[in-house]
Amino acid sequence: MKRSALAAHVMAAARYDKKNRQAGEPAACHNEGNSMGKDYAVIRRQEHLGLSAMALLVILCASWGLQQVVIKVVNVEISPLLQAAIRSLGATVLIWLWMVARREPILDRDGTLWWGIAAGLLFSGEFLLIYWGLEFTNASRAVIYLYTSPFVVAIGAQIFIPGEHLRTSQIIGLCCAFAGILVAFGESLQLPTRRMLIGDAMLVGAAVFWGATTVLVKAGPLARIQPAKTLLYQLAVSAVVLQLGSMALGEPGIREITPTIIGCLVYQIVWIAFITYLVWFWLISRYPVARLASFTFLTPLFGVIAGSLFLKEPLTHALITALLLVGAGIFLVNRPVRVPSLAQESTRSP
Repeated sequence: MKRSALAAHVMAAARYDKKNRQAGEPAACHNEGNSMGKDYAVIRRQEHLGLSAMALLVILCASWGLQQVVIKVVNVEISPLLQAAIRSLGATVLIWLWMVARREPILDRDGTLWWGIAAGLLFSGEFLLIYWGLEFTNASRAVIYLYTSPFVVAIGAQIFIPGEHLRTSQIIGLCCAFAGILVAFGESLQLPTRRMLIGDAMLVGAAVFWGATTVLVKAGPLARIQPAKTLLYQLAVSAVVLQLGSMALGEPGIREITPTIIGCLVYQIVWIAFITYLVWFWLISRYPVARLASFTFLTPLFGVIAGSLFLKEPLTHALITALLLVGAGIFLVNRPVRVPSLAQESTRSP
């Protein structure tokens, strides 16, 4: 799952894209607002997504949607918090090696240590609620609740980040998402036990933690360092916190290791937390971020389909309605802002 380091970079790059379009300059891979840690060569972006870019986006969204199913499968044999700790530890090692190979600064004193720890603690809370919550609720429901995070970011940015303002389409998107949550929660309330409701609430809490982490990253000095280092902070801190949480709760730990469990762990650590992260940043270095972000509404769709196909979870009318409302909300919140070109402006009367 691409985390708040990715989301914060998206927000900064989107604003830079908008500023460039208003100034009539080509969009570029620039370090303003998030700083990749050094000046990179300017890369001319393509304004429209080609078939290869769209194919990559669909693969990424499908991968992120499938992750909740994979977590639920592994929960059968490995305790939730221990599984989350293993994921964070493995991904920490991979990101560290990647940064070393690229000679990117890791231990330099840039004034971000305490901010990084704070982001890591929020990240830990998010993953604690995701992995534990999936013990109580279905994967297809979890992905819908989890991807309400963009709405938390939209509200938080309005409060804590100067210059951020909600557009009319974003307000409509927030209302759609809230309606979707109410529909899904209403279904949980009708069940004979409150088990599903507990899991649903935990995933909503995880979305709030995810959104809060994104706002923290964007509003503070973490926005000015390399996204890889921001992610490294979150993974390293959570590897420790989640392991301690597993021990404090007295989790039984690893019950059995099978090829399926190993494959699921490799999927989470190598594919999700490492490769999709690199592919996502490759994409946002070459294409307008707002156009890429609008594809994220596909993730809950793939998550619901995966839950139904692989775990035989029921596709109820309420769940489909909630999916449509949240998906529409994500699209509206991330909808690109149309900025008139200089040619259009020149034809207008003063």
